[in-house]
Amino acid sequence: MNIVLFDDSTRESLLPLTFTRPVASLRIGILTIAEKWEKYLNAEASYLTADYLSVKFPFKPSDNSIFINGSVCPNPLLLEAIDKLGKGEALVQKDVLIAVKGVGKDFFTSKQHVEQKEFTGSFTRIVYPEHIFSYNHAEIVLDFKLLTQGRTSAQLSSTNTVLGENIFVEEGVSAECAIFNTTTGPIYLGKNSTVLEGSVIRGSFSLGEHALVKLAAKIYGKTTVGPYCKVGGEINNAVLYENSSKGHDGYLGNSVLGEWCNIGADSNNSNLKNNYAEVKLWDYNKERFRKTGLQFCGLIMGDHSKCGINTMFNTGTVVGVSANIFGAGFPRNFIPDFSWGGAQGYEVYAINKVFETAERVYERRDSNFDSVEKEILQNVFELTKQYRNF
Repeated sequence: MNIVLFDDSTRESLLPLTFTRPVASLRIGILTIAEKWEKYLNAEASYLTADYLSVKFPFKPSDNSIFINGSVCPNPLLLEAIDKLGKGEALVQKDVLIAVKGVGKDFFTSKQHVEQKEFTGSFTRIVYPEHIFSYNHAEIVLDFKLLTQGRTSAQLSSTNTVLGENIFVEEGVSAECAIFNTTTGPIYLGKNSTVLEGSVIRGSFSLGEHALVKLAAKIYGKTTVGPYCKVGGEINNAVLYENSSKGHDGYLGNSVLGEWCNIGADSNNSNLKNNYAEVKLWDYNKERFRKTGLQFCGLIMGDHSKCGINTMFNTGTVVGVSANIFGAGFPRNFIPDFSWGGAQGYEVYAINKVFETAERVYERRDSNFDSVEKEILQNVFELTKQYRNF
Protein backbone atom coordinates (compact mmCIF):
# COMPACT_ATOMS: atom_id res chain seq x y z
CA MET A 1 0.00 0.00 0.00
CA ASN A 2 1.29 3.43 -0.94
CA ILE A 3 -0.01 6.28 1.26
CA VAL A 4 0.28 9.86 0.00
CA LEU A 5 -0.66 12.59 2.46
CA PHE A 6 -1.71 15.69 0.57
CA ASP A 7 -1.93 19.34 1.63
CA ASP A 8 -5.22 21.10 1.06
CA SER A 9 -6.32 24.67 1.84
CA THR A 10 -5.40 24.16 5.50
CA ARG A 11 -1.76 24.62 4.58
CA GLU A 12 -2.50 28.35 4.23
CA SER A 13 -4.61 28.64 7.39
CA LEU A 14 -1.99 26.76 9.47
CA LEU A 15 0.87 29.15 8.70
CA PRO A 16 3.48 29.84 10.06
CA LEU A 17 3.74 26.21 11.23
CA THR A 18 3.36 24.89 7.67
CA PHE A 19 5.94 27.17 6.09
CA THR A 20 8.52 24.51 6.99
CA ARG A 21 6.57 21.24 6.81
CA PRO A 22 3.59 19.57 5.16
CA VAL A 23 0.33 19.65 7.11
CA ALA A 24 0.62 15.93 7.91
CA SER A 25 3.98 16.53 9.59
CA LEU A 26 2.30 18.57 12.34
CA ARG A 27 2.45 16.97 15.78
CA ILE A 28 -0.76 16.62 17.78
CA GLY A 29 -1.10 14.13 20.60
CA ILE A 30 1.95 11.90 20.91
CA LEU A 31 2.60 11.48 17.17
CA THR A 32 2.60 13.56 14.02
CA ILE A 33 -0.44 13.11 11.80
CA ALA A 34 1.75 11.20 9.31
CA GLU A 35 3.04 8.86 12.02
CA LYS A 36 -0.54 8.11 13.07
CA TRP A 37 -1.54 7.05 9.54
CA GLU A 38 1.64 5.01 9.10
CA LYS A 39 1.05 3.07 12.31
CA TYR A 40 -2.64 2.46 11.67
CA LEU A 41 -2.07 1.34 8.06
CA ASN A 42 1.33 -0.28 8.62
CA ALA A 43 2.78 1.53 5.63
CA GLU A 44 5.24 4.33 4.93
CA ALA A 45 3.74 7.65 3.83
CA SER A 46 4.95 10.16 1.28
CA TYR A 47 3.75 13.72 0.74
CA LEU A 48 2.10 15.94 -1.83
CA THR A 49 3.08 19.40 -0.65
CA ALA A 50 4.67 22.68 -1.76
CA ASP A 51 7.45 22.27 -4.31
CA TYR A 52 10.14 23.80 -2.08
CA LEU A 53 9.35 21.25 0.67
CA SER A 54 9.34 18.22 -1.63
CA VAL A 55 13.07 17.44 -1.35
CA LYS A 56 12.78 16.91 2.40
CA PHE A 57 9.23 15.52 2.16
CA PRO A 58 9.16 13.65 -1.17
CA PHE A 59 6.28 12.29 -3.21
CA LYS A 60 6.55 8.60 -4.13
CA PRO A 61 4.40 7.66 -7.16
CA SER A 62 2.66 4.30 -7.39
CA ASP A 63 -0.10 2.63 -9.38
CA ASN A 64 -1.82 1.69 -6.14
CA SER A 65 -1.86 4.92 -4.11
CA ILE A 66 -4.29 6.09 -1.48
CA PHE A 67 -4.25 9.88 -1.21
CA ILE A 68 -5.25 11.01 2.29
CA ASN A 69 -5.89 14.55 3.49
CA GLY A 70 -2.95 15.52 5.70
CA SER A 71 -5.10 17.68 7.98
CA VAL A 72 -7.27 14.71 9.01
CA CYS A 73 -6.36 12.57 12.02
CA PRO A 74 -7.22 8.86 11.69
CA ASN A 75 -9.72 6.95 13.78
CA PRO A 76 -11.18 3.42 13.44
CA LEU A 77 -14.33 4.54 11.60
CA LEU A 78 -12.30 6.51 9.07
CA LEU A 79 -9.95 3.60 8.51
CA GLU A 80 -12.88 1.28 7.83
CA ALA A 81 -14.43 3.73 5.37
CA ILE A 82 -11.14 4.26 3.51
CA ASP A 83 -10.54 0.51 3.33
CA LYS A 84 -13.89 0.09 1.56
CA LEU A 85 -13.05 2.62 -1.17
CA GLY A 86 -12.74 1.21 -4.65
CA LYS A 87 -10.49 2.46 -7.44
CA GLY A 88 -11.64 5.88 -8.60
CA GLU A 89 -13.70 6.51 -5.46
CA ALA A 90 -13.32 9.36 -2.97
CA LEU A 91 -14.35 9.71 0.66
CA VAL A 92 -15.77 13.15 1.42
CA GLN A 93 -17.63 15.02 4.12
CA LYS A 94 -19.46 18.08 2.80
CA ASP A 95 -16.76 20.05 0.94
CA VAL A 96 -13.78 18.24 2.53
CA LEU A 97 -11.96 15.61 0.49
CA ILE A 98 -10.78 13.04 3.05
CA ALA A 99 -9.27 10.38 0.80
CA VAL A 100 -9.25 9.18 -2.80
CA LYS A 101 -8.05 5.84 -4.16
CA GLY A 102 -6.63 4.80 -7.51
CA VAL A 103 -5.83 8.21 -8.98
CA GLY A 104 -2.59 9.92 -9.95
CA LYS A 105 -0.92 13.09 -8.75
CA ASP A 106 -2.53 15.04 -11.59
CA PHE A 107 -5.96 14.42 -10.01
CA PHE A 108 -5.38 17.49 -7.82
CA THR A 109 -4.82 19.83 -10.77
CA SER A 110 -7.35 18.32 -13.20
CA LYS A 111 -11.12 17.95 -13.22
CA GLN A 112 -10.98 14.17 -13.22
CA HIS A 113 -14.31 12.67 -12.14
CA VAL A 114 -14.44 10.28 -9.20
CA GLU A 115 -17.40 8.75 -7.44
CA GLN A 116 -17.92 10.37 -4.05
CA LYS A 117 -18.77 8.44 -0.92
CA GLU A 118 -20.11 10.58 1.95
CA PHE A 119 -18.57 9.93 5.38
CA THR A 120 -21.10 10.59 8.14
CA GLY A 121 -18.90 9.88 11.16
CA SER A 122 -16.85 12.37 13.17
CA PHE A 123 -13.11 12.98 12.94
CA THR A 124 -10.50 15.49 14.04
CA ARG A 125 -9.29 17.90 11.38
CA ILE A 126 -6.58 20.50 12.03
CA VAL A 127 -7.53 23.72 10.24
CA TYR A 128 -6.00 26.47 12.41
CA PRO A 129 -2.94 26.51 14.72
CA GLU A 130 -5.07 26.77 17.86
CA HIS A 131 -6.71 23.44 16.97
CA ILE A 132 -3.41 21.76 17.84
CA PHE A 133 -3.58 22.55 21.54
CA SER A 134 -7.39 22.52 21.63
CA TYR A 135 -7.62 18.91 20.36
CA ASN A 136 -4.38 17.71 21.93
CA HIS A 137 -5.94 15.85 24.86
CA ALA A 138 -8.21 13.76 22.64
CA GLU A 139 -5.30 12.86 20.36
CA ILE A 140 -3.01 11.94 23.27
CA VAL A 141 -5.70 9.52 24.46
CA LEU A 142 -6.03 7.92 21.00
CA ASP A 143 -2.25 7.76 20.41
CA PHE A 144 -1.67 6.32 23.87
CA LYS A 145 -4.01 3.44 23.07
CA LEU A 146 -2.44 2.95 19.63
CA LEU A 147 1.13 2.84 20.96
CA THR A 148 0.59 0.80 24.13
CA GLN A 149 -2.14 -1.72 23.34
CA GLY A 150 -0.87 -5.25 24.01
CA ARG A 151 2.46 -4.01 25.36
CA THR A 152 3.94 -3.99 28.85
CA SER A 153 5.31 -0.79 30.35
CA ALA A 154 8.80 -0.57 31.78
CA GLN A 155 8.96 0.11 35.51
CA LEU A 156 9.51 3.49 37.12
CA SER A 157 11.85 3.92 40.07
CA SER A 158 10.15 3.51 43.45
CA THR A 159 11.20 7.06 44.38
CA ASN A 160 8.38 8.38 42.16
CA THR A 161 4.73 8.80 43.14
CA VAL A 162 2.12 7.65 40.61
CA LEU A 163 -1.57 8.43 41.04
CA GLY A 164 -3.74 6.10 38.98
CA GLU A 165 -2.48 3.45 36.59
CA ASN A 166 -2.71 5.07 33.16
CA ILE A 167 1.02 5.50 32.58
CA PHE A 168 3.32 3.89 30.03
CA VAL A 169 7.10 4.01 30.31
CA GLU A 170 9.32 3.13 27.35
CA GLU A 171 12.81 1.64 27.61
CA GLY A 172 15.58 3.84 28.95
CA VAL A 173 13.37 6.33 30.83
CA SER A 174 15.02 7.99 33.83
CA ALA A 175 12.76 9.56 36.46
CA GLU A 176 13.36 10.09 40.17
CA CYS A 177 11.34 11.76 42.95
CA ALA A 178 8.63 13.03 40.58
CA ILE A 179 4.82 12.98 40.89
CA PHE A 180 2.73 11.62 38.01
CA ASN A 181 -1.06 12.07 38.21
CA THR A 182 -2.82 9.93 35.61
CA THR A 183 -6.33 10.37 36.99
CA THR A 184 -6.96 13.25 34.57
CA GLY A 185 -5.51 11.53 31.49
CA PRO A 186 -2.78 9.13 30.35
CA ILE A 187 0.93 9.84 30.71
CA TYR A 188 3.39 8.54 28.10
CA LEU A 189 7.16 8.70 28.67
CA GLY A 190 9.09 8.12 25.45
CA LYS A 191 12.26 6.12 24.96
CA ASN A 192 15.33 7.46 26.80
CA SER A 193 13.44 10.49 28.13
CA THR A 194 14.27 12.02 31.53
CA VAL A 195 12.20 13.60 34.31
CA LEU A 196 14.30 15.27 37.00
CA GLU A 197 13.56 15.47 40.72
CA GLY A 198 10.69 17.49 42.12
CA SER A 199 8.66 17.63 38.90
CA VAL A 200 4.87 17.42 39.12
CA ILE A 201 3.07 16.20 35.97
CA ARG A 202 -0.66 15.76 35.36
CA GLY A 203 -2.11 13.79 32.47
CA SER A 204 -2.79 13.88 29.70
CA PHE A 205 0.92 14.25 28.93
CA SER A 206 3.40 12.97 26.37
CA LEU A 207 7.17 13.19 26.62
CA GLY A 208 9.04 12.37 23.41
CA GLU A 209 12.15 10.26 23.10
CA HIS A 210 15.33 11.79 24.54
CA ALA A 211 13.31 14.75 25.88
CA LEU A 212 14.06 16.28 29.27
CA VAL A 213 11.84 17.68 32.04
CA LYS A 214 14.06 19.80 34.27
CA LEU A 215 14.09 20.14 38.05
CA ALA A 216 10.80 20.98 39.78
CA ALA A 217 8.81 21.56 36.59
CA LYS A 218 5.04 22.01 36.93
CA ILE A 219 3.23 20.56 33.92
CA TYR A 220 -0.54 20.51 33.61
CA GLY A 221 -2.49 18.24 31.29
CA LYS A 222 -3.19 18.30 27.56
CA THR A 223 0.55 18.88 27.00
CA THR A 224 2.97 17.33 24.50
CA VAL A 225 6.74 17.73 24.73
CA GLY A 226 8.26 16.46 21.50
CA PRO A 227 11.43 14.43 20.96
CA TYR A 228 14.71 16.03 22.08
CA CYS A 229 12.92 18.97 23.73
CA LYS A 230 13.88 20.46 27.10
CA VAL A 231 11.24 21.96 29.38
CA GLY A 232 11.01 23.54 32.81
CA GLY A 233 8.91 26.02 34.76
CA GLU A 234 5.12 25.99 34.34
CA ILE A 235 3.40 24.58 31.24
CA ASN A 236 -0.29 24.07 30.57
CA ASN A 237 -1.99 22.67 27.43
CA ALA A 238 0.96 23.32 25.15
CA VAL A 239 2.54 21.40 22.26
CA LEU A 240 6.28 21.60 21.56
CA TYR A 241 7.69 20.04 18.41
CA GLU A 242 11.17 18.47 18.15
CA ASN A 243 14.40 20.03 19.42
CA SER A 244 12.78 23.03 21.11
CA SER A 245 13.54 24.37 24.58
CA LYS A 246 11.56 26.11 27.28
CA GLY A 247 14.04 25.12 29.91
CA HIS A 248 13.57 27.68 32.68
CA ASP A 249 10.99 29.21 34.99
CA GLY A 250 8.18 31.13 33.33
CA TYR A 251 4.75 30.24 32.00
CA LEU A 252 3.73 28.70 28.67
CA GLY A 253 0.04 27.95 28.16
CA ASN A 254 -2.44 27.19 25.36
CA SER A 255 0.44 27.42 22.93
CA VAL A 256 2.30 25.71 20.10
CA LEU A 257 6.07 25.92 19.53
CA GLY A 258 7.59 24.66 16.29
CA GLU A 259 11.00 22.97 15.92
CA TRP A 260 14.31 24.52 17.00
CA CYS A 261 12.62 27.21 19.12
CA ASN A 262 14.07 28.56 22.36
CA ILE A 263 12.25 30.43 25.12
CA GLY A 264 14.51 32.53 27.36
CA ALA A 265 14.54 32.30 31.15
CA ASP A 266 11.59 33.85 33.02
CA SER A 267 9.67 34.47 29.80
CA ASN A 268 5.88 34.26 29.97
CA ASN A 269 2.90 34.28 27.68
CA SER A 270 -0.56 35.52 28.53
CA ASN A 271 -3.36 33.17 27.54
CA LEU A 272 -6.31 35.25 28.81
CA LYS A 273 -7.16 38.86 28.02
CA ASN A 274 -7.73 41.23 30.95
CA ASN A 275 -11.31 41.82 29.78
CA TYR A 276 -11.88 38.06 29.22
CA ALA A 277 -12.78 38.78 25.58
CA GLU A 278 -12.45 36.38 22.66
CA VAL A 279 -8.86 36.04 21.45
CA LYS A 280 -7.87 36.90 17.88
CA LEU A 281 -4.84 35.46 16.04
CA TRP A 282 -2.98 36.74 13.01
CA ASP A 283 -4.04 34.81 9.90
CA TYR A 284 -1.52 34.78 7.03
CA ASN A 285 -4.16 33.70 4.53
CA LYS A 286 -6.64 36.45 5.42
CA GLU A 287 -3.85 38.98 6.14
CA ARG A 288 -5.64 40.18 9.24
CA PHE A 289 -6.47 39.06 12.77
CA ARG A 290 -9.04 36.29 12.89
CA LYS A 291 -11.49 35.48 15.69
CA THR A 292 -10.65 32.13 17.29
CA GLY A 293 -13.78 31.59 19.37
CA LEU A 294 -11.45 30.95 22.32
CA GLN A 295 -11.12 32.72 25.64
CA PHE A 296 -7.78 31.01 26.33
CA CYS A 297 -5.15 31.25 23.60
CA GLY A 298 -1.46 31.93 24.04
CA LEU A 299 1.54 31.79 21.72
CA ILE A 300 1.97 30.28 18.24
CA MET A 301 5.66 30.23 17.27
CA GLY A 302 7.13 29.09 13.94
CA ASP A 303 10.30 27.02 13.58
CA HIS A 304 13.72 28.46 14.48
CA SER A 305 12.30 31.41 16.47
CA LYS A 306 13.76 32.46 19.81
CA CYS A 307 13.19 34.99 22.56
CA GLY A 308 15.48 36.53 25.15
CA ILE A 309 15.10 36.42 28.94
CA ASN A 310 12.02 38.02 30.54
CA THR A 311 10.12 38.26 27.26
CA MET A 312 6.40 38.99 27.73
CA PHE A 313 4.06 37.70 25.03
CA ASN A 314 0.54 39.12 24.85
CA THR A 315 -2.54 36.91 24.61
CA GLY A 316 -2.86 35.50 21.11
CA THR A 317 0.62 36.23 19.75
CA VAL A 318 1.82 34.73 16.46
CA VAL A 319 5.58 34.60 15.85
CA GLY A 320 6.72 33.67 12.36
CA VAL A 321 9.66 31.49 11.30
CA SER A 322 13.16 32.42 12.47
CA ALA A 323 12.34 35.53 14.48
CA ASN A 324 14.64 36.72 17.26
CA ILE A 325 12.78 38.65 19.97
CA PHE A 326 14.32 40.52 22.89
CA GLY A 327 14.09 43.68 25.00
CA ALA A 328 11.66 45.19 27.49
CA GLY A 329 7.92 45.59 27.01
CA PHE A 330 5.28 43.56 25.17
CA PRO A 331 6.13 42.75 21.54
CA ARG A 332 3.35 43.14 19.00
CA ASN A 333 0.77 40.35 18.57
CA PHE A 334 2.15 39.44 15.15
CA ILE A 335 5.92 39.22 14.79
CA PRO A 336 6.78 38.61 11.12
CA ASP A 337 9.12 35.88 9.98
CA PHE A 338 12.83 36.80 10.09
CA SER A 339 12.30 39.72 12.49
CA TRP A 340 15.07 40.91 14.80
CA GLY A 341 14.07 43.08 17.78
CA GLY A 342 11.14 43.63 20.11
CA ALA A 343 8.75 46.23 21.51
CA GLN A 344 11.24 49.01 20.72
CA GLY A 345 11.28 48.14 17.02
CA TYR A 346 12.39 45.56 14.47
CA GLU A 347 14.81 45.09 11.63
CA VAL A 348 15.24 42.24 9.17
CA TYR A 349 17.07 39.20 10.50
CA ALA A 350 19.50 38.77 7.58
CA ILE A 351 19.37 35.31 6.03
CA ASN A 352 23.14 34.76 6.32
CA LYS A 353 22.90 35.46 10.07
CA VAL A 354 19.96 33.06 10.29
CA PHE A 355 22.10 30.35 8.70
CA GLU A 356 25.01 31.00 11.06
CA THR A 357 22.78 30.67 14.12
CA ALA A 358 21.05 27.56 12.80
CA GLU A 359 24.38 25.85 12.16
CA ARG A 360 25.43 26.43 15.77
CA VAL A 361 22.07 25.27 17.13
CA TYR A 362 22.13 22.07 15.06
CA GLU A 363 25.72 21.32 16.12
CA ARG A 364 24.68 21.46 19.80
CA ARG A 365 22.20 18.65 19.08
CA ASP A 366 24.62 16.65 16.90
CA SER A 367 22.56 17.48 13.81
CA ASN A 368 23.54 18.81 10.40
CA PHE A 369 22.07 22.04 9.05
CA ASP A 370 22.39 20.98 5.43
CA SER A 371 21.59 22.49 2.04
CA VAL A 372 18.04 21.12 2.14
CA GLU A 373 17.28 22.99 5.36
CA LYS A 374 18.92 26.15 4.00
CA GLU A 375 16.86 26.02 0.84
CA ILE A 376 13.62 25.72 2.81
CA LEU A 377 14.47 28.74 4.96
CA GLN A 378 15.58 30.70 1.90
CA ASN A 379 12.20 30.05 0.29
CA VAL A 380 10.31 31.06 3.43
CA PHE A 381 12.40 34.23 3.61
CA GLU A 382 11.29 35.18 0.10
CA LEU A 383 7.66 34.17 0.67
CA THR A 384 7.34 36.38 3.76
CA LYS A 385 9.01 39.60 2.56
CA GLN A 386 5.68 41.43 2.34
CA TYR A 387 5.21 41.26 6.14
CA ARG A 388 8.52 42.91 7.03
CA ASN A 389 7.56 46.53 6.59
CA PHE A 390 9.76 47.87 9.39
